[in-house]
Amino acid sequence: MTSSRLGVVVALGTTQTLAFGSTYYLPAILAAPMAETLGLGVGWVYAAFSIALLVSGVLGPVVGSRIDRLGGRDVLAASSLIFALGLGLLAATSGPSLLILAWLLIGVGMAMGLYDAGFATLAGIYGREARAPITGITLIAGFASTVAWPLTTLLEQSVGWRGACVFWALVHLLLCLPINRWLVPRGTQKLPEVIQGAPLRTRQPGELRAMLALGFVFAVSWFVSTAYAAHLPGLLLTAGLTPAMALFAATLVGPAQVAARLVEFSLLRRYHPLVSARLATLAHPIGAAALLAFGAPAAVLFTVLHGAGNGILTIAKGTLPLALFGPVGYGLRQGLLTAPSRFAQAAAPFLMALAIEHLGLGVLAVSGGLLLLACLALFAVPRSLGPPTG
Repeated sequence: MTSSRLGVVVALGTTQTLAFGSTYYLPAILAAPMAETLGLGVGWVYAAFSIALLVSGVLGPVVGSRIDRLGGRDVLAASSLIFALGLGLLAATSGPSLLILAWLLIGVGMAMGLYDAGFATLAGIYGREARAPITGITLIAGFASTVAWPLTTLLEQSVGWRGACVFWALVHLLLCLPINRWLVPRGTQKLPEVIQGAPLRTRQPGELRAMLALGFVFAVSWFVSTAYAAHLPGLLLTAGLTPAMALFAATLVGPAQVAARLVEFSLLRRYHPLVSARLATLAHPIGAAALLAFGAPAAVLFTVLHGAGNGILTIAKGTLPLALFGPVGYGLRQGLLTAPSRFAQAAAPFLMALAIEHLGLGVLAVSGGLLLLACLALFAVPRSLGPPTG
């Protein structure tokens, strides 16, 4: 990777880390104190957060199409402003109406400033060579929760949750905005056909089947990832672990994600992304089967396999569409492919809670089965879609 390309990866990796840490990972720390101050149930905060995910899913195709035509730099810079506005409004929230409005704004920022927009920006800059940069930013942003959770906890304890929101708003204004605006190239210079308005005009054999299969795979993987992000420690307690061991095992998910991404970057990148994606969908089912069969002694194996599979699938979300369909129209196609994922994410914590209530550890069989279906769906996706037809 050249020094200029490395600089772009570090810049985007930094802003992605801060964007995820100050939005996606915020409710885990601040939902309870927010709810207590506002006199609401914690469910209100998570409902508002779910609305943000839905908004990001609806706007994804529009944002992606804009990046295809004009590049992602200005979109990413605008996301920093919107994140700052949403977080500032969140800090001033006095009731449910403002709470929902604040998260609506943050949801707009998510559509413009998280992975999908970052991946589309890299596809516009580097074309088919964007696989390594996409992996690079996920390597850096894989530490978002590691950085954000302790920092947000410290801020909440020292200046309160409102002060924590103001801090993150200032981070977007003073750090993320300049980085996105001045350290990220405009993009699309390698894709003149995108500027001329040609995305998605041609159709290739098997394209619709591949799109449907990938949409299903991404929705399933994000559903399982979000569900376990919300409920993993509690589920491990159900498996018989002590609170300390459950917390320790749960914290291994993040390092496992980063380790798997290193394997993808160093070893698996020589293979088609379908290979690593198929392997990744098998990781959670194998871990789930072990935990069901052996109970608490297999908890660490489960969390490591779950994290590793999730880590590689996050990369596949960006690299598979690029490898199969190419960079032309990438942003729009990415928005269409990932819109179902946002809806699945929004429903995941609630549906997982219901499943655990009725099935207990049996929920592992459900999530494992879903990812096995995702693996089968990937075998329905051709490695090459053949010559365009139009």
